[in-house]
Amino acid sequence: MNGVLVIDKPPGLTSHDVVNRARRLLRERAVGHLGTLDPLATGVLPLVVGRMTRLAQFYTASEKSYEGVIRFGFSTDTYDAEGVPASPPQPVKGTLEELKEVAAGFLGRIQQAPPPFSAKKVHGVPAYKLARKKQLPELKPVEVEIKEFELGEWDGEHLHFRARVTSGTYLRSVAHDMGQQLGCGAHLARLRRTQVAEFSLELACTPDQLAAAAAGGQAEELFVNPRLLLPELPSVSVTEEVAARIRNGRAVNLPELSQARQVKVFRGQRELLAIASRVAGTLFQPRVVLMPQLPGAPAGHRN
Repeated sequence: MNGVLVIDKPPGLTSHDVVNRARRLLRERAVGHLGTLDPLATGVLPLVVGRMTRLAQFYTASEKSYEGVIRFGFSTDTYDAEGVPASPPQPVKGTLEELKEVAAGFLGRIQQAPPPFSAKKVHGVPAYKLARKKQLPELKPVEVEIKEFELGEWDGEHLHFRARVTSGTYLRSVAHDMGQQLGCGAHLARLRRTQVAEFSLELACTPDQLAAAAAGGQAEELFVNPRLLLPELPSVSVTEEVAARIRNGRAVNLPELSQARQVKVFRGQRELLAIASRVAGTLFQPRVVLMPQLPGAPAGHRN
């Protein structure tokens, strides 16, 4: 079973919990995800299944979009609603316009310190493991980019927002830092991821929907159409003879794509064979083979 599946992750589950459940339901060990979601968070969690796990390398720097709520008045040790209060309650002052001025300072490329309860590693140990032992790790700020940060409803305590960020950005840290700047403390109360790269909520299914489909032998019907993957790369459909060469990792001529650096190679409409890179002129070498030739299969044999 090979494909990409988008799960609408419910709250309370880790991303690894979702991966493990998918492994059991699909009876496939090779399952991974394209970007961790905190247990508190919900929304888009793309899973790569079978040989499609080889596509993960193309999504390491994917943009992500979110909507959520920041609660002002006190901070927490985890920077979100799952933590314990780390500061006494403070009165919250500020209009929406004043909050927008503060939020503007987070737009663009910024230096951001990850939360102490995070998967960032300190001398090979995840920071959250040290934090649980009260050994608060020193995490160095890293450069991230917040491309959009739009504020919505504000009731004097809860601030609704939407954001589009680069990979590695912690919106928990944004919430915490805003509270520090305003002097009243703040934490992330709710977060929902609405998009990762080309994967949106419209493509997603719940874990229960996956379970029902798997029970009926229809799990593959929930997989994303391969034609939608990596939309920034041009695609080409090839003949059986060319497909056989690609399956064996051999270079092929693709004259219709002489200007492209990388291409998606299909057999028919839905069988993604490989991602190929241009060597010279119209000659392309398969970089990632997703549907290899079976041993002893003749050229053009359908696997």
